[in-house]
Amino acid sequence: MDSVRDNTKQAVGCLARRIHGWTWQSFPIGMGTGAVYVTLSGTKHHTRALTIVEGIFYAINIALFLVNTTTLLLQAILYPRRAWRLLTDPGKGIFAPLIVLSLATIIIGTINYAVPSNIVHAHHIYHAFWCYVVFATIVCFPMLMIWFNKPHDLSEFTPAWAFLIFPMMLIGVVASNVLKIMSLSDPKAVGVLLVGYFFQGLGFFMTFFYICIYIIRCVVDTGFLEGHQANGAFVACGPPGFTALALINLGKQAQTILPANGLVTPQAGEIWYASSALAGLLLFGLAVFFFVFGALPYWFKMHKRLDEILGCWALTFPNVGWISVIRVLGDIFDIPGFYVWHLVMAIVMCVVWLVLFVLTGVAFWKGLIFMADAEEVLKDVMVSREEAERDKAVA
Repeated sequence: MDSVRDNTKQAVGCLARRIHGWTWQSFPIGMGTGAVYVTLSGTKHHTRALTIVEGIFYAINIALFLVNTTTLLLQAILYPRRAWRLLTDPGKGIFAPLIVLSLATIIIGTINYAVPSNIVHAHHIYHAFWCYVVFATIVCFPMLMIWFNKPHDLSEFTPAWAFLIFPMMLIGVVASNVLKIMSLSDPKAVGVLLVGYFFQGLGFFMTFFYICIYIIRCVVDTGFLEGHQANGAFVACGPPGFTALALINLGKQAQTILPANGLVTPQAGEIWYASSALAGLLLFGLAVFFFVFGALPYWFKMHKRLDEILGCWALTFPNVGWISVIRVLGDIFDIPGFYVWHLVMAIVMCVVWLVLFVLTGVAFWKGLIFMADAEEVLKDVMVSREEAERDKAVA
């Protein structure tokens, strides 16, 4: 039996096993990398050296995005059965929309680093925003139709299932970044502002329903999440954190955009911003609670195994929202303590990224992740050939 397995492994190359074993769960690595430069970009005392470091993380994020998309495209071409199973699998299919989220971090990085260097023009970012809106809608709704077509077990429910909505929820955050490089008196800014609010509301309330189900599960069924699902508890920080960030930033920009376009009075613009800051502060408190709620039992509930390291990347990107809000609140209330808190969290984010990146590299090297069994590869190849021959015979 061992000799047969060895012959099978020799017949199937390592590259083929890598391509076949690649999953959509690879995108959180790039998103975690994006989380680092997004967090660092908000530090109060920003130096040239820090900007260079952020640019390096931005380049790494782009490289990871290209590797992931290329590998999954090759998988769809070479092993279409495997690619389809990943999309329709209730546990793995939820990560498919993360390709859109990875694109969001790249757009934000482009605004922060490529636009100031005149590598990319501002009007290109404006068009990229609308492409992102279309891409998020096209990806999310079909995946939601697939997911809602089947019932799901409450005992298996995790906040990570809300990834199906996350790309649309991030449109508000992307919009607030795009508006930074637009003329706020431009009528186009009104469209970006309103679309940002529209999708931020849609995304937040839909993900909030998911979070409610997660709380119900913890109360009436299983208690705290265990094993690989323990990482999903941090995903609950995302919706309130990112929505707080979007509301405050969009509210600040609406204070100028709406009066400049004759839609409201300057006084109404100030009230709009104040209301946004209040709502953002309330949601910030909820996000911090979910972080503590997930962090306290985390070490005791998680599985300390390298083959589950990909799930640990949830420690990074879902927390970017509320961490960024810390800096914004420091500006609003002029409290230096917020800047110190934000700096501490930025350092923690960098340390967590470094640990996860090293452990992920070790797991990849050992073949514990992104590596399919040779038997699975051969099975898919043989079935695909049989189907092709059957189609030829029918034709």
